[in-house]
Amino acid sequence: MSEWVKSERQIERERVRRSRGRRSASIATASTVVFLVLVVWGVTSSPGWPAVRATFFDGEQFVAALPDVLSGFLLNIKIFLIAEVLVLVIGLLVALARGITAPAFFPIRALATLYTDLFRGVPTILVIYLIGFGLPALRLQGIPSDLVTLGIIALTLSYGAYVAEVFRAGIESVHPSQIAAARSLGLSHVKTMRHVVVPQAVRRVVPPLLNDFASLQKDTALVATIGPLEALRQAYIHTADTFNYTPYLAAALLFILLTIPMARLTDHLAARTRRRRGA
Repeated sequence: MSEWVKSERQIERERVRRSRGRRSASIATASTVVFLVLVVWGVTSSPGWPAVRATFFDGEQFVAALPDVLSGFLLNIKIFLIAEVLVLVIGLLVALARGITAPAFFPIRALATLYTDLFRGVPTILVIYLIGFGLPALRLQGIPSDLVTLGIIALTLSYGAYVAEVFRAGIESVHPSQIAAARSLGLSHVKTMRHVVVPQAVRRVVPPLLNDFASLQKDTALVATIGPLEALRQAYIHTADTFNYTPYLAAALLFILLTIPMARLTDHLAARTRRRRGA
């Protein structure tokens, strides 16, 4: 069998394609550099830049605050990892509860609907205040008093409502013919959801879920309002001592270092999903 050889036309097409790619990359790089130079020049030449530099970009304050802010950021990561698992569980359970159509389970469906409407309507910071200060005030036996635990509960309740709607959209995107086929094969409703519907729904909603988790990671800073010594709280303590806002910049950079890779992963998964669907 003779070896396949590219035709001259194919070689020329590939050469033109590579040339266009290099040209586009060069133009994009040049325009980005020009844009950044203009932005930096515009900021640094403004009348208030010396005061802003001294207040927000003090290298000594950055180095002094970074260890404490970093230790607090580890608490942010801990809160995020625990809340993420709980949000997934609660979101999926609520989505499944809203999909129950049997009349006998109407109270469960109504309660799930009320939960999503309530916690999607209340700002997350208010949920943290209500849980962080309201639950301990009840003085009921078994109510946690640890501020970190209360913050995790508040974030879970708030984001569980959003994730529940994401899961519900994924479940409803599965074509009804697949459910009918599964039921015709003798699968019960529970087994149909477990083996046919939910696996497909989860794969379809991974990109929006990652978007929600990026928001969740940032909103762990809101737990500082009830007292835990996470990154924002540590930055606030240093700022109160020095009246310099550079510690806030240190906290912001740590959040950026974590959320940007998650955002790029979301874009990658969304693009891969589009390729699978032939879009």
